Amino acid sequence: MAGVSSPGAEAPAPKRKAPVKRKHTVARVMLLSSLVLAMVTGLGVVYLVRHLDGNIGSTDLEGILGEDRPEKRYNGNGDPLNILVMGDDTRAGEGNGIDQESGGGGSDTTILVHLSADRTRAYAVSIPRDSIVDRPDCGEDDELAGATDVRWNTAFATGGPACTVEQFEQTANVRVDHFAAIDFNGFGEMVDAVDGVPVCIPEDLVDKEHGIFVPAGDPSILTGDEALDYVRARSVGELIQRNDISRIKRQQTFIGALVRRVKSAGTLTRFDRVVGFLDAATSSLETDEQLASVGRIAKIAMQLQNVGLENIKFVTVPTEYYPVDSEHSGAVFWTEDVKNLWRLIGEDKPLPRKFLKDSLSAEPPKTSSESADPAPADPGQSDPASPSPTPTETETPAPVEEETPAEEESPTPEAIPGICA
Repeated sequence: MAGVSSPGAEAPAPKRKAPVKRKHTVARVMLLSSLVLAMVTGLGVVYLVRHLDGNIGSTDLEGILGEDRPEKRYNGNGDPLNILVMGDDTRAGEGNGIDQESGGGGSDTTILVHLSADRTRAYAVSIPRDSIVDRPDCGEDDELAGATDVRWNTAFATGGPACTVEQFEQTANVRVDHFAAIDFNGFGEMVDAVDGVPVCIPEDLVDKEHGIFVPAGDPSILTGDEALDYVRARSVGELIQRNDISRIKRQQTFIGALVRRVKSAGTLTRFDRVVGFLDAATSSLETDEQLASVGRIAKIAMQLQNVGLENIKFVTVPTEYYPVDSEHSGAVFWTEDVKNLWRLIGEDKPLPRKFLKDSLSAEPPKTSSESADPAPADPGQSDPASPSPTPTETETPAPVEEETPAEEESPTPEAIPGICA
């Protein structure tokens, strides 16, 4: 029958076009893109590292100091590190009115950063710039003559970081492994690179003599210029200190806040912030030749990952004031306790409560809303002068109150302008 196919005959299957090998094409594109991205990223990293390394100035510390240096006294496992950090306050194009008051100029900050051999604790020991010491001869050929009974910071003004390292080693009998000198211009840029640093400031910080005003806040987000004012102010309120003790406490407070800021996810997850911070930091940095590499600095930073904020302690060299009627009025001398402090540092032993009772840590103040502990939900700021009933604060106030009568001129942490309790 017409139009009807025979039951045994099958209609030929329609021809189909060969499938396009899309999967293979996509794979090739992805592979080539990945290779290009890897090459570009790799070249970018190489360029960035070279750029950052090129930012760092360096000094041949070993060549200048020679062999007449303290021996390392630690004989245990691991390698403790002592890094002498100095702040160079010679700001290009600006006067130095604040920091030339005590003579010398050039540096108002010297901190020995001690990292334990097991990398579980870190001490930052501040040395008052108004400490009276004997400065040794320094320079490659000891061409820079020493002096007796001079202020600590004259070493930096005389011969820069190397002379300060030699002065420290001869005075403390502690070997310095590395040094880092940071100028204040770069310090402000580092702060701006992380979009400001939050610091708990109970009341406006005012230094009328030098035109400084830092706003109160809980916390107050300090920009680069505000941060510089915060750490440099000397004549504040009625507690105008005859030496640098109150300013040292503010410097320690700010460094702790900066550490928290840099370690925060808001900074570490932002590539632009990380690069900006590193660029600013290295541009303002001078180190010894052994440390003058972003890789070496990063290696030390990585070793500190296990050090909790509570184990980063800021300590001040124990001092006493010279009598008001002496030739060193307004300056300080190191007490006998300092010998034990430097011995413990040299032997890499934990510091006892005697040295830590007035210390600060890198943790935020317990009374501040900046604290990472969500337990104190009260949005109001507690009175910094009033001890908090919170059990977590029982570690510090008691010993401070016990020691205060014996150190009438030494302010307690609660009494220092610009610092929350």
